[in-house]
Amino acid sequence: MKAIRQGDVILLPVQQIDGQKKRDLILAEGEVTGHKHQISEGQAELYEKDSTLYLRVLSDIALLTHEEHQAIPIPQGNWIVKIQREYEPEGWRYVAD
Repeated sequence: MKAIRQGDVILLPVQQIDGQKKRDLILAEGEVTGHKHQISEGQAELYEKDSTLYLRVLSDIALLTHEEHQAIPIPQGNWIVKIQREYEPEGWRYVAD
């Protein structure tokens, strides 16, 4: 499986998931707009360990949605959730969505 990207969120496949199960399926929230990258369809679970999120898609496909991006199907499997960063002369910063 390849990495999947939606805006500033990147999902990378992983073998195992660890952490505490979360109640929601929000992968990231916009600091300015309040928009959310979230699983809106399909069966999935979200876990958190040491400020890192892990997504387990249980159904064949789960749909990752965001108000400003096209919805993306996520295939069944285990994923680590990362927020994309970019380099500036002042140092690394997280990409704002």
